[in-house]
Amino acid sequence: MLSIERKRAVVQYVKTRKIATVTELAKHFEVHEATIRRDLAILEKEKKLKRTHGGVMIEEKVVSEPDWNKRSEAHYEEKRRIAAHAATLIQDGDTIILDAGTTTGHIADALKERARLTIITNDINVAQIMRFSQSKVIVTGGVLYPETFILNGMITSGTLRNLHVHKAFVTTPALDIDKGLMHYDEYLVPAKQEMLHSADEVILVTDHTKFGRISLYKYAELDEISSIITGSELDPVLKQQFEEKGVQIHTT
Repeated sequence: MLSIERKRAVVQYVKTRKIATVTELAKHFEVHEATIRRDLAILEKEKKLKRTHGGVMIEEKVVSEPDWNKRSEAHYEEKRRIAAHAATLIQDGDTIILDAGTTTGHIADALKERARLTIITNDINVAQIMRFSQSKVIVTGGVLYPETFILNGMITSGTLRNLHVHKAFVTTPALDIDKGLMHYDEYLVPAKQEMLHSADEVILVTDHTKFGRISLYKYAELDEISSIITGSELDPVLKQQFEEKGVQIHTT
């Protein structure tokens, strides 16, 4: 195989897997690891791949997300498992924030029979799930985004800024090993940052597809979150690389 053909094939191979090691690529393409490393150096310079410790990954750029109905159906069982694990971390008497998102909606469902909690959210969907709960539910207020039922804006950020909670369960559309948590919508960033700043413990709840994604606006470093809960579908190599950065990851 010619060098140019191999590099094109390497890109396609990594795209289907999201991440690959040098050893894996060398074995697959039946070349020396030194040859693969040279290929990867060129591909990284061309911004087609991103090299990591011992391997390479695709950086998927996020500029928008599917509508709420499609997102609520995507990775449904994985999100349910994430939510079930998140619920085990919440103790009676806790005050928590549930960020807007389909995964946090599942957390709300797992908590709706619980009492002695205070739950703060900027998501009308979450509030609706909790409407008959014996726990106290506080809705932040703010400008309603009718397509997602998120509350956002100056009122939302101002409310969150004046709160102190035990735990914040936050979501993100993009998570990069170097750049941290990212978002495509600058107007949704301030509220998320206030959630992070108001909590003793910040727990990112996200399905495995968000790893390795980048977007326009960075809103938090990795060291600003206490841990991540995600599905067992997360590639073990990618999990290891995040853990080597000091990130605690729980897979379920």
